[in-house]
Amino acid sequence: MIFKTERLLIFALKKSDSEDFFDMMGNPNVMLPIPQKTMTKIESDAKLHELITLEKTTSKKVWSLVEKESNNFIGICGLLKNNENENEIAYRLREKYWGKGYGTEITKGLIDFSFINLNFDLLTADVNIDNIKSVKILDKFFNRHKEFFNKQDNCTDRRYKLTKENWGKTTK
Repeated sequence: MIFKTERLLIFALKKSDSEDFFDMMGNPNVMLPIPQKTMTKIESDAKLHELITLEKTTSKKVWSLVEKESNNFIGICGLLKNNENENEIAYRLREKYWGKGYGTEITKGLIDFSFINLNFDLLTADVNIDNIKSVKILDKFFNRHKEFFNKQDNCTDRRYKLTKENWGKTTK
């Protein structure tokens, strides 16, 4: 286990996550707000393999989110590097776990883990401005920094930032 929150356990991704991972990556309701195209099972399995490999070969980390109560895979979360090489949090949930507060819980968990366990001084998060649910979550913890066109995903993203010094002062 990497870390845990009140209702979630965070583990390294594994090949056996394949079916649940595809349930998320092949779902247009999950992928559209990002916005990214849905994946076929073959593409999803390749992406899962890539993310498992990332954990071993780079500073980018993507982990599985598991619901403590049921032991079900509910999504992914992680720590990436943005285009300015700053630490960035990321998360994505399977649709059937939306609306239960898990997005807020894992955002807080990633922030706490990054500042306490990894001793980061700065965290960022990027979101498509049309992804209203994630915008609301990030507004609770981070400060809005800038908006920019994301050429890769063909959308306008907003970058949020939070310093260790301001950590806990922005929670609304």
